[in-house]
Amino acid sequence: MRDFAACFSEYAVQVVSDTSCSSYSTNSCISPSLIPSIQNAVTCLYKINLSSSRKQILISLSWSKTNLSHGLSIIFGDDPSTSTAVKLNTNPRIFRKLKGSRNVEFHNSSIEVFWDLSAARYETGPEPVDGFYLLITVDSQLGLIVGDLGEEASQRRLKLGVKTAKFNLISRQEHFSGNTLYSTKARFCESGLDHDILIHCSGENEGLKYPVLSVSIDKKTVIRVKRLHWNFRGNQTIFLDGLLVDLMWDVHGWFYNPGPGYAVFMFRTRSGMDSRLWLEEKLVHKDEEFSLMIYACKSI
Repeated sequence: MRDFAACFSEYAVQVVSDTSCSSYSTNSCISPSLIPSIQNAVTCLYKINLSSSRKQILISLSWSKTNLSHGLSIIFGDDPSTSTAVKLNTNPRIFRKLKGSRNVEFHNSSIEVFWDLSAARYETGPEPVDGFYLLITVDSQLGLIVGDLGEEASQRRLKLGVKTAKFNLISRQEHFSGNTLYSTKARFCESGLDHDILIHCSGENEGLKYPVLSVSIDKKTVIRVKRLHWNFRGNQTIFLDGLLVDLMWDVHGWFYNPGPGYAVFMFRTRSGMDSRLWLEEKLVHKDEEFSLMIYACKSI
């Protein structure tokens, strides 16, 4: 991650705008007839702040999808040598316990995971959209609630008066494969709205000779990068929901790596006082910051 951010100091095409997205043209350059790429995996990283012990715990939820099933991996901590993992397979033919609980120990803390995916509804992606819940308690304190049924389940499954920790979604990673159209949603702050994001790479006239990168938010084009094979790395700052959001791209792998190429797109909020491009470790210390990373595999 750090290597990705560091490369901009030497190679980036930097454009800074203090203009709101609402001032851009409402006509997106992306054709509505194009079919977006397939989302294969999503990883959400949460930071849990326990009020009783003042501990901070990182919890990673990784949702995956194959032709046979959906899967969920829960990892506590960010150090692979000391982290603890809980893995669930949501194919009833392979793993029939779509509802249950599990106890684990992590750094002298007692953790209990409650889940119910038996009625979860999925669309095209690996995450369920509704009909499920996931609860995680740490030392008898409610640390994380995920899913539309989470609040109701916490009242039913947990003791009355249980304390609730403060938790923040600090990063989200999405993996796609297919063509060069990527569609997702993101909320950049707790008080903000869900925004529709479209990323598209095309030629000047939908040809291949002069590739163009376009990014749209809520059907408004916020950047358009021409001759992308030359400007394959860059960044732009946009203003959204009262926040400065750094938008960075690296599509070098699309043009100069053999076989299916990979690209990385990143959206990251930052303080107005911080003029530097971010480093990943800063996310662990600042609750108000959030990053969205999109890993895009372009098939030949």
